[in-house]
Amino acid sequence: MKHLRYLNSFLYQYKWRLSLGVIFVVAQNYFRVLVPPQFRKALDLATVCLQEYRTSQDAEEKAFMLRYIGLTLWEYAWLVLLFAALMGIFMFLMRKTIIVVSRLIEYDLRKQVFAHYEELDSAFYNRTSTGDMMSRITEDVSKVRMYLGPGLLYCINLVTLFVLAISSMYRVNPTLTMYALIPLPILSISIYYVSSVINKRSTVIQTQLAKLNTVAQEVYSGIRVIKSYTKEDKFRQSFAEESDLYLSNSMSLARVNAFFHPLMLLLVSLSVLLVVIVGGHEVAKGNITHGNIAEFIIYVNMLTWPFTAIGWIVSIIQQAEASQARIMQFMETKPTIVSESDEDIKIEGQVKFDSVHLIYEDSGTKALDDVSFELEKGEILGIIGRTASGKSTIASLLLRMLDPQQGTIYIDNKDIKSLNLSQLRQRIGYVPQDAFLFSDTIGHNVAFGEEKLDIDRVKFITAKAAVHDDIMALPEQYDTVVGERGVTLSGGQKQRVALARALIKDPDIIILDDCLSAVDTTTEQTILGYLGDALSDKTSIIITHRIYKHLEFDKVIVLDEGRIIEAGTPDQLMKQQGYYYDILTKQTMDEETVTS
Repeated sequence: MKHLRYLNSFLYQYKWRLSLGVIFVVAQNYFRVLVPPQFRKALDLATVCLQEYRTSQDAEEKAFMLRYIGLTLWEYAWLVLLFAALMGIFMFLMRKTIIVVSRLIEYDLRKQVFAHYEELDSAFYNRTSTGDMMSRITEDVSKVRMYLGPGLLYCINLVTLFVLAISSMYRVNPTLTMYALIPLPILSISIYYVSSVINKRSTVIQTQLAKLNTVAQEVYSGIRVIKSYTKEDKFRQSFAEESDLYLSNSMSLARVNAFFHPLMLLLVSLSVLLVVIVGGHEVAKGNITHGNIAEFIIYVNMLTWPFTAIGWIVSIIQQAEASQARIMQFMETKPTIVSESDEDIKIEGQVKFDSVHLIYEDSGTKALDDVSFELEKGEILGIIGRTASGKSTIASLLLRMLDPQQGTIYIDNKDIKSLNLSQLRQRIGYVPQDAFLFSDTIGHNVAFGEEKLDIDRVKFITAKAAVHDDIMALPEQYDTVVGERGVTLSGGQKQRVALARALIKDPDIIILDDCLSAVDTTTEQTILGYLGDALSDKTSIIITHRIYKHLEFDKVIVLDEGRIIEAGTPDQLMKQQGYYYDILTKQTMDEETVTS
């Protein structure tokens, strides 16, 4: 249970409510063990009175006996009903406390896991499937809750009922108590063995469920690609194969569970049989009464579930341990990128890369090799190059999504690692290649970086991003919900909404990563016309495959296989007649061809 010790802090947090729950469990079981003696008294009374009734010759005495038996049995019946009512009240209260605590801890744990997910860096997400993460925060947390709720409740219930019931039985007749309890430990040991098998198979099922979730999530996310390539049958077959494996594992677990109930009935019946046989001998000896046999049978049935629950509780604990181990595997994963300072910072916008090297650890790919450049406040840097030349990696490094293995990045002549990470990212506006929109309204997507929605400012920014007219043409305009990942908008509309989202922050440094690739030339000119003014006092990095003539770059660097092969002003690069010259010349010829 080493991983479950992590939950002790949560239990301590709700210690008073749990303590109250324990009191309710004890009270409930106290009234429960008061019920069997009432049946014994009623049966013994009826037996004695009926014997006297048969031997009596007086009609009035017989009538009195019948009335006495009836009234006394009603008294016992009302006592049983009273105890049952009190037992029910305390049962409700114990569930109201302990089970509610388990739900509260489940809520706290799930929030904690989610918060930890948010702290982890991109390297973690690159190597971890979404389905696996979803499985741990849902299925595994639910398994842990079963330990904290029903598992803990029935464990306390077992101990208190065991002590109260067996002490009551022992006071009546130690010999009969011993025989009555013989099969019950066998029941517990058998169920423990079955539970250990259940735990192993449950772990396999949880792992397979994570795979199944991953397959389903990928299909849902890529459904348009799947349909466009008519690969529905292939993915349907893949999902069916994973489902068949999940079904096979689940059926294997079901067969083990099917063994549980017949075994329980057999051993409980054996215990009752021993009570009747041994109890009969004790009655013959005059050690106990007939009512005591009935009392013991009720006690045995009362103890059946606690003894059975021993194995079931162990099973819950084992499953919770396996699930908590999976959760802790993520919780113990520490982010490699952390903020080394909590001090407030003000960014002017000076950027410097000094001999920066980066190799992606997961793939071993060299992304940047000895990259150095400087930008003063308000300058615009253009980064161009072929695909996979390392352009987007520079953006990731400035946002500290990644840290270089060698070299240093400076912001305002300070090592970027020494800056407050949260404030650094707040002061950088970033528009990635793949514009991600949340399943929310367009207005809230644009104002994502703001504390509250200022619709007038949102409209002003979207107009500058050349998307306001598109939004106003939608049925609900800025209240239009864009769907998951912005699926209801076109690629160009998503890019412009993402651009507006970055600009509304009024950042000190702005990074545009090929964010106008899906817009037409006229719209591009409109956006660049605004950017020329908006970026005048901001340090800007424009990552692109094409060169924007309407945007004056102060500096341009050309990357190839992670190295800078050209650097300088646009005029200097034109004179070198290298990659920059070739791409600008080709682009100009293409535009002239289109115009003619």
